[in-house]
Amino acid sequence: MEYKHESVLINEATENLHIRPDGIYVDGTLGGGGHSFRICSMLGEGGRLIGIDEDEDAIAAAQKHLRVYSDRTELVHDNFENIAGILKERNIDKVNGILLDLGVSSYQLDNVERGFSYSQDAPLDMRMDRSSPVSAKEIVNSWPEEELVRILREYGEERCAVSIARNICTARENGEIGRTSQLAEIVGRSIPSKMREKGGNPCKRTFQAIRIACNRELEVLQNSLDTMIDLLAPEGRLCVITFHSLEDRIVKNAMRKNENPCICPPEFPVCVCGRISKGTVITRKAILPTEEEKQQNRRAASAKLRVFEKISDEERRRLETERQRQRGKT
Repeated sequence: MEYKHESVLINEATENLHIRPDGIYVDGTLGGGGHSFRICSMLGEGGRLIGIDEDEDAIAAAQKHLRVYSDRTELVHDNFENIAGILKERNIDKVNGILLDLGVSSYQLDNVERGFSYSQDAPLDMRMDRSSPVSAKEIVNSWPEEELVRILREYGEERCAVSIARNICTARENGEIGRTSQLAEIVGRSIPSKMREKGGNPCKRTFQAIRIACNRELEVLQNSLDTMIDLLAPEGRLCVITFHSLEDRIVKNAMRKNENPCICPPEFPVCVCGRISKGTVITRKAILPTEEEKQQNRRAASAKLRVFEKISDEERRRLETERQRQRGKT
């Protein structure tokens, strides 16, 4: 199957990266290379792009798509949570921009064999990295009932989590649940008919929850954002595109925390914790796709872009001077 994926918010993301022709940029979710192609087209001599993806199909597709820019690209089969090690291996200390386009690609959803879709029968897989030992099938067939309830509630915001988890555990006693159609059937009969009539396909939340757990998506994101901000050069930017509220909340909170890291009690007259802002949240409100883009690409409907800019050297020195001055008063 040909790798097809229409990049979301491509103009907004690349504009907000503030591409420098001689800069170093990281696309942490390479996919088919749509965003990376646009970034590379704006790079000049000395510019460099590191593309990272845990899906080997994406790496192969991106290599073809970016071959015209092979002189300035390096593609890495890995997870972006390992970005610090990836850059260290290449003797890169700081980068000018990092882009994340989270979620599942159109190719992964449309490729039936990958098992991401609840509307077509396929092996129950859902791994973005097919060398990973944990698949959706293992989660459904071996995880304890209470753990299934937890992920359905936390990752899928599923109100019928208890009923679905109980029915999964009952069904697997009679044989392995190995197909997406089997899981979809269990979910369908676990949700009351009145609830099935609202909110689209009732399987959406369960499949999302299991996919997130299978790929550790929220854990990886949570553990990576601070590191990425630390890896930015002064005035470098981190751009993150999310597709559901769980991801967006993590990104928004991480950016806010790095902008205002002080942990002193509010009643303290001056900061004594010594934590200095790492930069500025550029997007007080998330950037959304235009109506035109949403009409052309239905998967863009829920996309949100948030941007963080690393503090400049001048501003960092000013803050350090101010902190020393305040300490002198205490």
